[in-house]
Amino acid sequence: MSHVLLSELSPLSFLQMFVTQSVKLAGQQPQEDAACHNHIQILGLTASSCLEAHARQQLDLSGEISRDQYTALVVNIKNQIGGGFAPTADEAGAIRVMNNRCPFGDRVKEAPELCRMTSSVFGGIAARNFGYAKVELRRRIANNDGCCEVLIHIDRDAARDKYGDEYVSENGAIVSRMALEDVTVRVAEKMARIWRPATGDEPSGCRGGPEIVADSLAMREALEAVELVAPTMANVLISGETGVGKEIVARAIHALSNRSDGKFVAVNCGAIPDNLIESALFGHEKGAFTGAHEMRQGVFERAAGGTLFLDEIDSLPLLSQANLLRVLQEGEFERVGGKQVLHADVRIIAASNTPMDKLLAGVGFRQDLYYRLNVVPIHIPSLRDRREDITALINHLLPRLAARYQRPRKVLGSRAWGQAMAYEWPGNVRELENVLERAFLFARGQVIDELGVQLPDEAGLSQADGLRKRRQGAVRDIETKTLRDALQRQAGNVSAVAREIGITPRAVHQKLRNYHIDAAAYRK
Repeated sequence: MSHVLLSELSPLSFLQMFVTQSVKLAGQQPQEDAACHNHIQILGLTASSCLEAHARQQLDLSGEISRDQYTALVVNIKNQIGGGFAPTADEAGAIRVMNNRCPFGDRVKEAPELCRMTSSVFGGIAARNFGYAKVELRRRIANNDGCCEVLIHIDRDAARDKYGDEYVSENGAIVSRMALEDVTVRVAEKMARIWRPATGDEPSGCRGGPEIVADSLAMREALEAVELVAPTMANVLISGETGVGKEIVARAIHALSNRSDGKFVAVNCGAIPDNLIESALFGHEKGAFTGAHEMRQGVFERAAGGTLFLDEIDSLPLLSQANLLRVLQEGEFERVGGKQVLHADVRIIAASNTPMDKLLAGVGFRQDLYYRLNVVPIHIPSLRDRREDITALINHLLPRLAARYQRPRKVLGSRAWGQAMAYEWPGNVRELENVLERAFLFARGQVIDELGVQLPDEAGLSQADGLRKRRQGAVRDIETKTLRDALQRQAGNVSAVAREIGITPRAVHQKLRNYHIDAAAYRK
């Protein structure tokens, strides 16, 4: 962003416009490019160079700055736009600041990805001045923590084992890397190898296997646990509401394990009648009961050498719980009506919709079985508690719907995006998929204006949409003017423009494509 614009915009207007644009562009089109996918970080880094210049002028800072001066600088920036930041005692060498009032109010709870703006502003300034930064958002108002606690690590070696987004100065540009970004890629690649379609004639974007979509901290941490536990034989208990994606996580564990060449067998224990559950799990011999006309293998035999996923494990009757406990303890079982002892060679992953600690308070679930299953617990939060994933899921699902129905791709309009972020999604990811599919099919044009979900305050949402549209237009005008001015000064040299603005050449090219600006027209 050109410094000349600071005379035209206050820091408050400047950053609020960037934030509004970030919320909108976080999901207006399929995210196929890494620079577009991290648009909020890019905008934050762009804003950071201008905000730093403004704050330096106010604080009379020039040249190299100290840690204390850096702290004063970032606190000055954030408080000018309405925050309540204050420095506190450093922690293990990290610069530590806290905030009790978010500059963007309650909006941040509906769009927690806005916290990446703070991360990229703090990290971008630190990387420009110290060469390296890792920003740890330890507590966030967006997550109902009551305050924000931010640690900025500038010593690469000391920050090696710390969690946070990294920022590095490379050839005059700031390169950012989201925390745990790589684990999502690794898990997705391994799942694709296991469940890749057998034929190559599927429509583009319509892959046949399960795919992981994880943008939120909670899901990335869950995938990190998946990666750690998958190579072992430890039992895993996955908890979470219906529709959050527990089976996808179980499939990820299977894909990353040394049993990935074996079968993955999923059983919904709650969908099997009590009088048939024993036969479904362990099989039965011919004549074991009325209707047993032949011997049948149960899921423990069919999953031999692979992974057995027992969903809704909390619905198992007590007798079946006792037999399952025997399998876990002794590794053996018998078919219904049989006398031969069979050995179970399976990896067991269980899942429950009900928090298991609540079940243990009653008499419906055996404690000894619980402790056998709950060796490694993995909790998948509801979609309303990880709203960063809403944007990522929508951008992932819309191209798949276009491929499935062989129609042109569609995007959400402003009203639909507002509905998606404000709705509570009681059915979680499964409900989001169904709502999007219905909206995709019934939208007449390429823009989906209505999701058809009921919100508590439709009138308030419409007013907010109008304000966001006006701000979005202002931000678009600012970015376009900035790019054209920079191209004019740099004679169309994109690399030079990137150095001036403080982002990568790839990001500049993406912006030029978005705004239909031809850099060649400015070359002398």
